[in-house]
Amino acid sequence: MGVPGWFARERADGDRFADLVDGTESPDGEEFAHELALVGGLRELGAGGAPDAETRQRIRDEIAGRLAEAEAAPKRRGHAVANLAAAAVALVLALGGITLLLSKDALPGDPLYGIKRAGESASLGLTFDEHDKAKKHLEFAASRVGELDELTRQGAPTAAYFTGLADFETDLRAGVSQLTALVTDQGGQTRLAELRSWARDQSDRLGLQVEHAPAEARDKFSAARALLDKVQERTTDLGSRLVCYTITTGSSDELGAVPAAGDCVRDPDSPHAVLPPVTSSPPSSAPTGSPPPVTSAPPSSGVDTAAPTGPIAPPTGGTPPPVAPVPGPTTLPPLPTTTTTPKPPLVSIPPLIPGLPPIIIG
Repeated sequence: MGVPGWFARERADGDRFADLVDGTESPDGEEFAHELALVGGLRELGAGGAPDAETRQRIRDEIAGRLAEAEAAPKRRGHAVANLAAAAVALVLALGGITLLLSKDALPGDPLYGIKRAGESASLGLTFDEHDKAKKHLEFAASRVGELDELTRQGAPTAAYFTGLADFETDLRAGVSQLTALVTDQGGQTRLAELRSWARDQSDRLGLQVEHAPAEARDKFSAARALLDKVQERTTDLGSRLVCYTITTGSSDELGAVPAAGDCVRDPDSPHAVLPPVTSSPPSSAPTGSPPPVTSAPPSSGVDTAAPTGPIAPPTGGTPPPVAPVPGPTTLPPLPTTTTTPKPPLVSIPPLIPGLPPIIIG
C-alpha cells in the first residue's frame, strides 16, 4: 500500500517540476523550495554515481582496444584471402608444369596431346627471331612424323592419324613460308639446300609408314608427301632465281613467295651472281708507254736496205749533199757521291746500383 502511494506522489511531483521548467505553471514559495531541494538531491545522486578519472580512462582504453580489434579483423581476412590466392596460383602453376612435363610424350588422340600443342604454341610466342621461329615450326613438323610412326606401331585409330597429319601440314606450311620469305629478302642458298634435303627425308619417312597405316588414312599420307614434293620444287625454283633481278612474282600461296617465271636478267649486285673470269693480255717485252718500233722502210718500198760496204760516192752532175757534222764525245755529268754518316761513338755510363750492368748509349 505504501509503495504505490509513494510512486504516485513522486510522479506527481515530477510532472509538476516539468510544468515549472516549461513555464506552464508558476510555483509558490513553499513549492519552489521543495522543487529546488529535489533538483539538488538529484544532482548529488548523479555526482555520487559518476565514475572517477581512473575508471573513465580504463573504459576509454577498453573501447579503443575493441575498435582496433574490429578494424584489424578485415585486414586479417584480406591477408588471408591474398595468401589463399597466391597459394592457388602456385598450385595451378605447379600442376601446369607437371602436366606439361607429362604431355611431352603424348601422341595425337591422347588426352594430353592438346596440352602438348599448347606448350609448343607458347614456345613459338616466346621466340622473336624469324629464322628461329621457322626452324621451330619445322622441328614440330618432324616431331609429328615421329609420332605418326609410333601410331603405326600401336595400331592407333584413324582419327589419331588425321590429327597428326593435319598438325604436320600446319607446321610445315608455316615454317616453309617464313623461311622462304627470309631467303627472298636476305638470300641464302645454303638454307634452301637444307630445307630441300629436310623435305626429302620427311617424305621418305612417311613413305615407310603409309604401308602400315589404316587404309582410310593413306590418302592423307599421299597428300602430305605431295606437299613435301612441292616444297622441294619451290626451293629449287627459288634457288635458281636468287641471281635475278626478279626473284618472285609478288604473290604468295600456302608455301610462301611464288618464284617468278620467264627469262632471268642477272643482277650483278646479287651475292649469288657468278662473275665472268677476268682475261689478261700476254705481257709485252716493250716497256709500258714506249713508242712502237720504227721500221727501216715501208713494206711497199723497193729501196735496198742493205748497209753499204764502201764510201758513198757523190752523184755526178749535181751538187754534193751537205755533210752532217759528226757529234763529238759528250761529257756526262759527274755521278753524285754518297756520303756516309759516321756512327756516333758509344757512351758507357757506369751502373747506378752496384750489381747491375752498365748503361750503353749509341
